[in-house]
Amino acid sequence: MPTDLPCRGSVRSAADLNNRIRTLMLGAGGYLRPHERAEYEQLVTAWALADAAERRPHPTYAEAA
Repeated sequence: MPTDLPCRGSVRSAADLNNRIRTLMLGAGGYLRPHERAEYEQLVTAWALADAAERRPHPTYAEAA
């Protein structure tokens, strides 16, 4: 299992994670082995969190003050 998966607090874009998911699926020919399935599940979870964070509106400096 890869050790470079994002951990809490790390910043990886949803696009980057999506590319990693696509690469994993293409490399596996669409059929994942158990260790690949575990990596896929971690990547999808990280992608969902990153996607939600990127869609969340960011307050401006004036709004935060």
